Amino acid sequence: MGQKVNPISFRLGVVKTWGSRWYAEKKDFARFLHEDIKVKKHVLHTFNQAAIASVEIERASDKIRVNIHTARPGVIIGRKGADIDRLREDLQTITGNKEIHINIREIKNPSIEAQLIAENIALQLEKRIAFRRAMKKAIQRAMDSGAKGIKIQTKGRLAGSEIARAEGYLEGKVPLHTLRADVDYGFAESQTTYGKIGVKVIVYKGDIIQKKHSPDAAETKGETLTEPADRATTEAPHAPDA
Repeated sequence: MGQKVNPISFRLGVVKTWGSRWYAEKKDFARFLHEDIKVKKHVLHTFNQAAIASVEIERASDKIRVNIHTARPGVIIGRKGADIDRLREDLQTITGNKEIHINIREIKNPSIEAQLIAENIALQLEKRIAFRRAMKKAIQRAMDSGAKGIKIQTKGRLAGSEIARAEGYLEGKVPLHTLRADVDYGFAESQTTYGKIGVKVIVYKGDIIQKKHSPDAAETKGETLTEPADRATTEAPHAPDA
């Protein structure tokens, strides 16, 4: 998997969108980019136990909207919203007292989120659980939860071996060259006593078919399709036979 392009960046603008969505002048672009990196790092570090799959940032004028996709929203919100208020204050300090809006979006099916799967396997490796067992359980759980295919690879000094190697499992189908395929990608590192072990996860959730314009769809939306005048034909009535 080392020579493969990132499945998410490969599909940007087709079936995937960017993690930061805003427009900036040339003089502000670098500053906004560094702010986004600091915001994401702060959120992931502060709530490292909240099962956060992704953090999206949108900007409009002096307002910033931060969308946090998590499987455990209660951990981020805190008791009576205390933790999320503290997070908002921290983000205002990072961004220069800009207006911050935080949206917590719950992940309904965390078993097929690639990033959460990778982090879960990495955590198990740190607890000295056998890497093959951790991968097989994650694959079985994902397939039972509705995934069409999943591929997991671990790489490093597996089981304390002297020579680093890579091992992986694949179940179902994982189309990496099909742009319409909804493919999720996640990566995590496990810090063990033998060194770091990398975990890569690719999950195939199905195809995203974009709707095409059709006469049936136009009628449903209340549109009318008329034939061009130069192509319209009229039929003259037949004269009665004498």
